[in-house]
Amino acid sequence: MPGITAHLPYVAELGVDAIWVSPFFTSPMKDFGYDVSNYRDVDPTFGTLADFDRLVAEAHRLGLKVLIDQVLSHSSDQHAWFKESRTSRTNPRADWYVWAEARPDGTPPNNWQSVFGGSAWSWEPRRRQYYLHNFLESQPDLNFHHEPVQAEMLEEVRFWMERGVDGFRFDACNFHFHDRKLRNNPPARPGKVELTSVREGNPYGCQIHKFDKSRPENLAFLKRLRSLLNAYGAMSVGEVGDEGALATMAEYTADGDKLHMAYGFSLFTEEFSAERIRSVVQEYEKRIRKGGGWGCWSLSNHDNVRVVTRWGKGVDDAGLAKLLVAVLGSLRGSFCIYQGEELGLPEGEVPFDRLIDPYGIAFWPDYKGRDGCRTPMPWTSDAPRGGFSTVEPWLPMSPGHLDRSVATQTSDAQSVLGFYRQFLAWRKDLDPLWRGGIHFYQTAEPILALRRDLGPDRILAVFNLSPEQVRHTLPATVLCLEGHGLAPCPWEGRDILLPPWGGFFGRLV
Repeated sequence: MPGITAHLPYVAELGVDAIWVSPFFTSPMKDFGYDVSNYRDVDPTFGTLADFDRLVAEAHRLGLKVLIDQVLSHSSDQHAWFKESRTSRTNPRADWYVWAEARPDGTPPNNWQSVFGGSAWSWEPRRRQYYLHNFLESQPDLNFHHEPVQAEMLEEVRFWMERGVDGFRFDACNFHFHDRKLRNNPPARPGKVELTSVREGNPYGCQIHKFDKSRPENLAFLKRLRSLLNAYGAMSVGEVGDEGALATMAEYTADGDKLHMAYGFSLFTEEFSAERIRSVVQEYEKRIRKGGGWGCWSLSNHDNVRVVTRWGKGVDDAGLAKLLVAVLGSLRGSFCIYQGEELGLPEGEVPFDRLIDPYGIAFWPDYKGRDGCRTPMPWTSDAPRGGFSTVEPWLPMSPGHLDRSVATQTSDAQSVLGFYRQFLAWRKDLDPLWRGGIHFYQTAEPILALRRDLGPDRILAVFNLSPEQVRHTLPATVLCLEGHGLAPCPWEGRDILLPPWGGFFGRLV
């Protein structure tokens, strides 16, 4: 906590509106805080409740909102609730987790798979029953069909709002409920991994997850959650990992009575093209047209290969890093910047003997896990461990990150960091990019062209998603907008010449 607080001025200078803090609750850290053993305290690794209170106070002083990552669908097996629940079928918390009888031959009750590979069921000999864990065996699923569980989880949310938290990122928010009948999931199409977040070779991708998540009962709980958030003026963004993520995102944000925002993994694919970006956003916009809704877009996070590596295809170019935040900031909806993205950091280098991600260890070498996107933030190149800490951190500082440190880039207006600061400040003065509707133009690769409309104020944005210069004819007459930092106004009439990874903004006349 003190480390985050010390760097809040840097975050505020970047020009963002809020910070999202990953789980910091008491935890055995089998899944790095996403396995909570006490929802109302700070793990000693990170500090104390008093440290958290100071973090919130400093963020608010700097004009930043604070969002925390709440894990409601499951807890750690070290939580007192589960320790009690597993002891017998008659204890006061016997129904707080998802328990099921074995089949006659002793095997698990159905074919549900864990996200991290293998059966989603583990045997508890004291109860002579299986318990459900959609993630690690040490992350048992809470039973949201049991009313006391719903009530308790709402109280856990209230606890942090009472401490001044402004909002929440709700982890795996479509995993709250399961099918009461425990029906088998149907198979996926042959050879097709349905989820972009699931790696080839993981049996989780061999099913359509119809019965183990995204159940209709979740909508009523999300309404209860929204009522509580409204009472405190807090906001929410839900993580949706689903085969039909865009449809679920739209459903969870419709009608203004559930989540404020939702995001999925639709832009975390290996495919980088104008058609991919356009089709994903258009599909979501189509789905929210009737019920309203608001998206939250991101290109990198703590579960996926960093975007400049994933979409750069081995080309390490600062121009790509700059272009991508301009694209992200031009879409309709809110957007998240993952730490280090503003430095143009590529995927970190973590040797096998330093891996700590159980997902990566299980599927090595075909999949190296999530550690490469979670390496320490390089603050300076001339201090041990990049100035990240005075002791050895969980993961090693990636050597290739040191020459892109904050200190190195701060004084360089042409750096990726310099561009982020310039672009985010420039964007704040353009209301259509904040609140306007969106319309895409059908363009050939590698051009992505879109328009943001707010009444008569219409902004055209055109992006060259390639390392080669491209000539393009604008669809309408515009007045060029400068100051964003991508490129000067490059046109003659309606013809523009976009440099590699170039972008153009203009106001329609």
